[in-house]
Parts: sequence; C-alpha cells; structure tokens
Amino acid sequence: MHETTPRLRRVLPILSVLVAATLGLTQQASAAPAAGERFVALGDSYSSGVGAGSYLSDSGSCQRSSKAYPYLWAAANAPASFSFTACSGATTGTVKSSQLAPLNSATTLVSVTAGGNDVGFANVMQTCVLQSEATCVSAVNNAIAQINNTLPGSLSSLYGAIRSKAPQAHVVVLGYPRFYQLNGNCVAGLSETERAAINRGSDALNGMLAKQAANAGFSYSSVVDEFTGHEICSGSAWLHSVSVPVSNSYHPTAAGHSGGYLPAFRSAV
Repeated sequence: MHETTPRLRRVLPILSVLVAATLGLTQQASAAPAAGERFVALGDSYSSGVGAGSYLSDSGSCQRSSKAYPYLWAAANAPASFSFTACSGATTGTVKSSQLAPLNSATTLVSVTAGGNDVGFANVMQTCVLQSEATCVSAVNNAIAQINNTLPGSLSSLYGAIRSKAPQAHVVVLGYPRFYQLNGNCVAGLSETERAAINRGSDALNGMLAKQAANAGFSYSSVVDEFTGHEICSGSAWLHSVSVPVSNSYHPTAAGHSGGYLPAFRSAV
C-alpha cells in the first residue's frame, strides 16, 4: 500500500486528462455531423407547421412555424446552413417548381412531406364533415384510387428533381399520421365507419410514400407510431380536429411536431 499510493497519485491526474480528452473527442465527433449539415426543409403544411402557431414573420401564407419539426431540429443541432421553404398547400408539383432553389451539390440533408394535397385530402375531410357517411367513404376511395394511379408518377418526378439538384444529400421522406383513434372518446362528429375509412386513406398514402422513397433511394420515416395514442378521439390529441381558424383542422399541434414529427425525423437522420 505504501508503494502503490504515491504511484497512483502520479497516474490518476494523467488518467483524468486522458479521459477528459477522450470524452471531448467523442462529443466533438457526435456533434460534427449535425454541425456540418446543410439542411433544406421542403414540403406542405405538415412540414411548414400549420397548426403549431408561432409563424415566422417572413413566411406569409406559407405559415412556416418556429415550432415545426424542421425548425426545431435546426435549432437543436446548429447545422452549417438551414433553408426552410415548406409551404402550406403545397403539392408535389409546387414543391418541385417553387421550393427547390436552395438545393445544390453541397446540400447534405433534405426533409420533405408531400402527396396529401395531390390527392385532395383537405377536400376529403370537408366532404366527410359536411356530407353523408356513404359520400365520405366514396371520397376516401377516390383518393385511394389517385394514390395508386397518379401519385406514383408525381412523387417520382419530385424525388428525381431533388436528387438531381442535391446529388449528395440524405433525403428523408416523412409520412402522415392516422387521424383517429378508433373506438376512442369522441361522442360526436364522424361515425366510426368514416373514421376507419379516413385512417385507411392515410395508410394507403403512407404506403405509397414509403414505396416511392425506396425506389428513389431515399429514407422513409413513418410518424404513425409516434402519434399512436395521440390521435383525435384519444383524449391526448396531437392533431387539431375541426377548429378555428379552419386551416388548422387536421394538422399537428406544436406537441405533434415536438413529440411526433421531430423524433421521427431525428431517427432517420
């Protein structure tokens, strides 16, 4: 003991320095990828943050929110650059025509939600709220037909344009949540048949997004798991039901972005 104690006293400070240096290198290594990212956030209202509030003053009718998942990710990870062009109402065509300018060969990370407006999901929801159950189910079925027949070409065109402009980027396609918890606590509004049909439409859309993302060599990240237990009729909804302003209806709340979309995106980056 008398011989080892002085030796330990000499060695311990050296070990402390080595451990501290190693931890510092580990922290730098883990931070470096995000710090070097050149991130562009594309898409529709589910990326811009409609329904989350705190809209950026320069975003106008696009309603880009500081509580939307792309903004939250950028704030937490301090990428080298961040361009936020997502816009309320965007279709695959308008994303392609008006949002891709920031992309270039230096872009390293892209997020995108698009497809729901192409198949008229806002109109489907309006039909379901205002008209009969049979009309609602028919509207969902028509949207599913568009998902299967016309959306694949639109997605392929958009994804090809993204890849062409940002050939080195890791592209993450995010899906849409199911809107309803079936057999939940809603006592009024749509019927269970209508809610089940709407969820079926969301599943069909997500399935096509996943397929086309894979075809393009992109990552697909579902948000269904994150929103499970937080759908409308769950008692802890991260989605607005019919609300004022009406544009918020069926969009994620701020909690839906921070607790739903952000973890789904983060897991794919």
